[in-house]
Amino acid sequence: MDFIDPILSIASEIYTLVENVKANKKRCHRVSKRVKSLEELVKTIKQREMAKVQDGAGVEKALKELCFTLQSSKELIKKYTMANWVERILKCSSHRDEFDTVNDRFNDAFQVLFGALQMEQGNMLYQVFEQTSREKEDKVDGMEDDEELKTLLLEYIRFQQEKTENMLKEFQNVKVNVEKIVDLLDKPDPAKESIRIIKKKELKYEEEPFMKTSTSEVYKGEFNGFPVAIKRYLDPKSTSPGEVERVFKKEVHTMKQFESPNILRMFGICIQNEKSPSPEFLLIMEYCEKGSLRQVLDRKRDLPWTRKARMCLDAAQGLYRLHQTEEKSKVHGCMNSSKFLVADGYRVKLGGFELAKTETSLRKPSNGTNRGSLSYCSPEMLGNINHVYSKECEIYSFGVVLWEVATHKRPFEGCSTEEIYKKVCEEKYIEPLLDGCPKPLGELINACRVYDSFKRPSAGVLVDKLRSLVEVLEA
Repeated sequence: MDFIDPILSIASEIYTLVENVKANKKRCHRVSKRVKSLEELVKTIKQREMAKVQDGAGVEKALKELCFTLQSSKELIKKYTMANWVERILKCSSHRDEFDTVNDRFNDAFQVLFGALQMEQGNMLYQVFEQTSREKEDKVDGMEDDEELKTLLLEYIRFQQEKTENMLKEFQNVKVNVEKIVDLLDKPDPAKESIRIIKKKELKYEEEPFMKTSTSEVYKGEFNGFPVAIKRYLDPKSTSPGEVERVFKKEVHTMKQFESPNILRMFGICIQNEKSPSPEFLLIMEYCEKGSLRQVLDRKRDLPWTRKARMCLDAAQGLYRLHQTEEKSKVHGCMNSSKFLVADGYRVKLGGFELAKTETSLRKPSNGTNRGSLSYCSPEMLGNINHVYSKECEIYSFGVVLWEVATHKRPFEGCSTEEIYKKVCEEKYIEPLLDGCPKPLGELINACRVYDSFKRPSAGVLVDKLRSLVEVLEA
């Protein structure tokens, strides 16, 4: 109950801020309306005794996380009330994603608090968070805000043109950035492409693969105007196109839950020469030109902390979307820095789990184990081979990935299996961060890697705190 008064206080601040926003007005007012509904629930909980509320511990945790989300939301809205909001949005073009994540976090909190109070579904508060109407409202708000944002940005260009010649060089840089954002707003959205069976004539691809493994070749190509990576399986395990297609169609429904700008987009599969004795199977996915996160960290040693924090936030948003699927136990299962891919603008996307059942039906199992994966194992997994893998285990692995972003180093490099076990399980050792690491970022990374799994933050809390940190660093 300690978080109720701070929640009500922050909610009041949000209402005040929303009245002074200069851009994304529809999105900000929608956030305010949903905060108001959550405030009503919180007030009801305050009036009742915790003993009369179902799942008191769960409500306490939801209130704690809601406090973090509200603080993060306040900072998000605040930047659109400031005189320099244009400059701030030029530094980060992901405002749409930020509002989506905030609304997702509010919905999560509402479901817990609403359920605990056992209110009727006809309640007006429930209607505010009803999924179908919420998605329609967000879509309409986004379209109207984006159109207004284009106008505001183009007006900003004209304003800059009126400045003196001494500011001409600076203006040209601003103009380029504005045009990039306007282009982004008009650019086709990959999420609107349905995941489906793709015909060969719809694909264009280069003659030589840019990556090879023992089971596949990967080519750069194009599909419906989108740059894509096309994985071609060598000597596939299954030779039955019908069986592969059956597994794929069944898995498409599950993949729709994972649609997020921070999760690698899958477009579908292409089956060639279906009736021949040796059919070919292609998996078509989003192309990320910078390669894996590990490759970027190896190549680019001078990334600024602002960039690193933004990359950590992207990665956390991908993990949050995965952990918040309807399947309560949904986890990645093999979290490391090679499973994250980096697109243009250093946008980080989580990969390595999409259409997993379809890939399993095609790829022959490989022999041997990856010793490096032990570097990402949580203490409970290293100490007990029968321990059930959980979200808490995955948060530990994710903390190691964040440590890599902060240091550019490889975890437990040069250590044997026995040495890793001794350090992690017996000594409770946590590899140190660099001296220049921002304190809030370092605290989050270490919180993910604590020995006690109960004390590790959820993916949602990571998103809230990282977003607030990015706002501070980019100010």
